[in-house]
Amino acid sequence: MAQQKIVQTAGRQQLGEFAPEFAHLNDDILFGEVWSRNDLLSLRDRSLVTITSLISQGITDNSLTFHLQEAKKNGITRTEIAEIITHIAFYAGWPKAWASFNLAKNVWNDDIKVDDAKAAFQRSMIFPIGEPNTAYAKYFQGNSYLARISDSQIPFSNVTFEPGCRNNWHIHRASSGGGQMLVGVAGRGWYQEEGKPAQEILPGTVIHIPANVKHWHGAAADSWFAHLAFEVPGENATNEWLEPVTDEEYNSLK
Repeated sequence: MAQQKIVQTAGRQQLGEFAPEFAHLNDDILFGEVWSRNDLLSLRDRSLVTITSLISQGITDNSLTFHLQEAKKNGITRTEIAEIITHIAFYAGWPKAWASFNLAKNVWNDDIKVDDAKAAFQRSMIFPIGEPNTAYAKYFQGNSYLARISDSQIPFSNVTFEPGCRNNWHIHRASSGGGQMLVGVAGRGWYQEEGKPAQEILPGTVIHIPANVKHWHGAAADSWFAHLAFEVPGENATNEWLEPVTDEEYNSLK
C-alpha cells in the first residue's frame, strides 16, 4: 500500500499571515512529512503517541481535542481511549487525566449508542463479536471486529461489521486452489464481484469466492452484519488489498 499523504491547512488558515514559516512547518513538515510516514508508524500509533505526549504535558486545550478526534478517526475506540488515559494517569498525574477524560467523553459520546447496539447484536448470534479489527482497519471503511473461531484444519473467523462498514476491493491470490467462503451469521450485508450486481447476504447465505477474483463485502447501511470467513487452502496464497468502495457505489445498494 502507498503512503497516505496527510493534508493539513490549519497553520496557514490561522497563522499564515502572522507566522508564515511556522504555518509552513506545521502544515508541510509536521503533517505533510512526519505524520505521512505511515509506512513506518501507522496513523493509529502516531495518534496514540501524540495524545500521550499532550496529556503528559498537561495540554488539554483544543489541540488535544483535535488529536483525540483524529485518534478516533484512526481507529482508537472508546474503550481503548479510556484505558489509555487511565494508564497515563499513573505516570503523568491524576488531574491531567481528569481534564483529558472530560474532552474524550465528548469526542466518543456517540459511541455509547454504538456500544449498546453492539451488545444487542451480540445477543442475536452464537459466535462472539471479538475485538476491534485494528490490524486491518486501514482496509475497511467503518469499524469491524474479528473473532478467530478455529486455527485447525480449515481456519475461519467471525467478522462483524457496524452498519455501513465494508472492506476495500480485494483479491485472494493463489496459483491453484485458494479463495474464500463466507457464511452469513446475523444481520444483513452485501457481497459484490467486480462487474457483477451486488448480492445480499442474510443468515445462512453461503458465498463462494474463487481465487483471483476482485470483490468486496460488508454490512448494509442500516444493519449490523456478521459472517464467518473460511480460508480456502491454496498454493502461493496471498491477499491483495485494493481501492475503497466509493460512497457512490455503496449508496446505490438497497
